[in-house]
Amino acid sequence: MATKKGKTISYMKLWHLLLDRHMSKNDLRLASGISTQSVSKLNKGENLQTAVLLKICDALDVKLNDIMDTVEPQADIE
Repeated sequence: MATKKGKTISYMKLWHLLLDRHMSKNDLRLASGISTQSVSKLNKGENLQTAVLLKICDALDVKLNDIMDTVEPQADIE
């Protein structure tokens, strides 16, 4: 039976933005003042507090929709 979970967050836009700006994840961490734990959560596509996301936006001079998207998950086949 196929099951479908709710929408998830994708930070793919953020990774493309960093590449375009020739920035590493560590550069992002230093520029925004976020913790290494927050960078790790970004890498894993996990949820972050809004305040952390806003720090990233401030550091990059962008809006939230410039760094993240909501995506429909694939159906799991059981």
